[in-house]
Order: sequence, then C-alpha cells, then structure tokens
Amino acid sequence: MTQPPANPKVYHILHVDRLPSIIEDGHLFCDAEIIKRLGCGTNIGMNRIKQRRLQLALESHPGLHVGECVPFYFCPRSVMLYLLYRGNDPDLSYQEGQGPIIHLELDLHEVVKWAEAEKLRWALTLSNAGAFAFEDRCDLTNLNEIDWNAVAARDWRDPDVKHRKQAEFLVEHRVPWNLVKRIGALSKGVALKALAALENATHRPPVELRTDWYY
Repeated sequence: MTQPPANPKVYHILHVDRLPSIIEDGHLFCDAEIIKRLGCGTNIGMNRIKQRRLQLALESHPGLHVGECVPFYFCPRSVMLYLLYRGNDPDLSYQEGQGPIIHLELDLHEVVKWAEAEKLRWALTLSNAGAFAFEDRCDLTNLNEIDWNAVAARDWRDPDVKHRKQAEFLVEHRVPWNLVKRIGALSKGVALKALAALENATHRPPVELRTDWYY
C-alpha cells in the first residue's frame, strides 16, 4: 500500500469542442447519458470500450455500471491520453492527437462531499475500470489501496504498473461544472478556445498551459 496525497485531485480529459455543451448543461455527464444527446462535441473514446463499460457492474454498488458514471483519473498524462497521442490503436476512430484535448481538474474530497449530499453513488477503482477484472471501493479510507506510485509513474511499460496507473474515480450520472478547479491545455491556441467557451460562463476556472500534463 502507498499513502495517498493529502488533497487528491482527479482529472477528466475531453476535446475542447465539448466545453460549450458542458457549460450550457452545467454538468459533466456519464456516457450512458451522453449517447442520448446530440451536438455534445467530439467523442475521443473507443466505442468498443465504452460499450463494455455500460455492461461492467460495480461490486461496491450493485446495479450500477461503470458507463453510468462520470470517469476521472487520479493523474494527468494518463495512459488513455497516450493512446490519443499515438493515434494508432485499431479501436480508436479519433485521429486528432492530444493537441485539442484539455484536462479538467477537480478536488476529490469536494466531489465526494457533493455526491453524498446529492445521494449519488461514487467509487474508487484500483485499476482500469474498462477491463473485465477490476476491484472497486466506496470508502475514502480505501484510498491507500490505490498504487499511488503507479499512478504517478512516467514509465509504465510494465503491464502491471500500466494497469494500476489507470485507477479511476467514478461518480454516478453527473458532476457539476462549478466543481472544476482549473483547466489544463497543451497549447496557447487550445487555451484560447477554452477561454472563448468560458466567456459568458458564470463559473470560470483558470485556464493554464500545462505541457507537463501531456506527452
């Protein structure tokens, strides 16, 4: 077991063109909800994996499926971002690379407090929740079961490290936009697009160039 950070942050990645619909809706929504909507922006995920996640159930919350939750990683520079950067996975239809991708950073404890007040379920996974075998927890005392060394690893060629680096934080159905603390972008051009989307927003988190969050 490794000790968690004192104030863990969680990260959601998306194409910058999805930001206007999120601001308008006032929430980040789960995939099960997004597939019902039109005009939400570019889908950066793998459809086969998204379909699998709609079927994968959480042991800590019987009846709740991974795809019915908004997903977050515990680090920027995720394995998924690397796949987008490389763009050579046969299951990936998205081909624009990491350039248009932004990171939304939120505070884990703040999101948990909000979810519990709203009576929405949440879970921690100890590895990739898109895999057929993973463990999940629903108590913050289990944060030390996450392999934080793997989460922070820059070299994850070891398959076990790669699997554990992909630990997730899942929140049932939705997470409010106003809990986003900051937005990270790779380039000035994408940061300007994010700022344009924020122009008339009530909640305007800072937009930062964070090249260290990218490959």
